[in-house]
Amino acid sequence: MTVAFLGTGIMGAPMAANIAKAGLDVRVWNRTREKAEPLSDVATGATVADSAASAAEGADILVTMLADGPAVAEAFEAASPASGTLWLQMSTVGLDWTDRLAALAEQAGVVFVDAPVLGTRQPAEQAQLQVLASGPEEARPKATPVFDAVAIKTQWLGPAGNGSRLKLVLNAWVLALTNATAESLGLARALDLDPALFLETIKGGGLDVGYAHVKGGAMLSGEYPPAFPAALAAKDARLVVEAAAEDVDVAGAKAVLAHLEAAVEAGHGDEDMAALYRAVVKER
Repeated sequence: MTVAFLGTGIMGAPMAANIAKAGLDVRVWNRTREKAEPLSDVATGATVADSAASAAEGADILVTMLADGPAVAEAFEAASPASGTLWLQMSTVGLDWTDRLAALAEQAGVVFVDAPVLGTRQPAEQAQLQVLASGPEEARPKATPVFDAVAIKTQWLGPAGNGSRLKLVLNAWVLALTNATAESLGLARALDLDPALFLETIKGGGLDVGYAHVKGGAMLSGEYPPAFPAALAAKDARLVVEAAAEDVDVAGAKAVLAHLEAAVEAGHGDEDMAALYRAVVKER
């Protein structure tokens, strides 16, 4: 079985590597070829394609892992996969773009599975992602080897689009948790307390959350190696706000978005989303 994998960024590169290591024939493509080249080493064994079309030619499965809906649509159209190809769309693109991509798949005669992933760089490297899959049941056996290669858990959620819906729900929680950690640490500092006391006090108790220590540790150190860049986190926060529309007051998501946008505008878009702490405490 041949897999064409389009998009070898922070998440895509380790995902493609794990699929190749699982024994599948993998062809990778990235708009910036240099980001795909490391996947051609002996340990990984993927083939680097010169174009999206050459990656997809004759492939059984097409995987897209790109920044947003327009990037996915552009790559899919450039790839022009054959009718009957299984398309695993694993990027986080929101509800509107998921519908648009499903329509493109239908026009091309391609089987579409909406399958965004939960996790950041380290879980991707360790094949410990969670896949939120939605699409036709008959696609499941063919998709399973790919999902098993990248994930510790796959949930099948019914019709295409449900995966993206659940991803937005989970993103709202992750973003809120990151922002709440930043605000608590910032408040401690403003009250002349050692911010580390917050993390020390919640540790091991009913209020403890591992994610707070991961992101909080970065905030306290002032170092933000990108597990998930702030610019992409801002994109995801916008998708949450757009999905909520007038039905739900997502004031928390709007606050996260404001802090992320401030961090991005100050030049921290390529740093981890924990860099929103810079905006919370008015650092530049």
